[in-house]
Amino acid sequence: MMSLILSVLIGGGLGAALGYFGKCSTGACPWTANRWRGALYGAFLGLMFHLASGRSGSASVNEN
Repeated sequence: MMSLILSVLIGGGLGAALGYFGKCSTGACPWTANRWRGALYGAFLGLMFHLASGRSGSASVNEN
């Protein structure tokens, strides 16, 4: 659970930074046009990265 929260927070932070520093003047980048949308997009990408990495965060032991 902690790794999920950490992945979403890191993704959100990076997305917010991209939205803040990488201002889109042409309007061609709607997801990172401002820091709030960048944070949402980054948090979503952090969640997808966490799910794709296959780490469930729980320590289960197979006893066969």
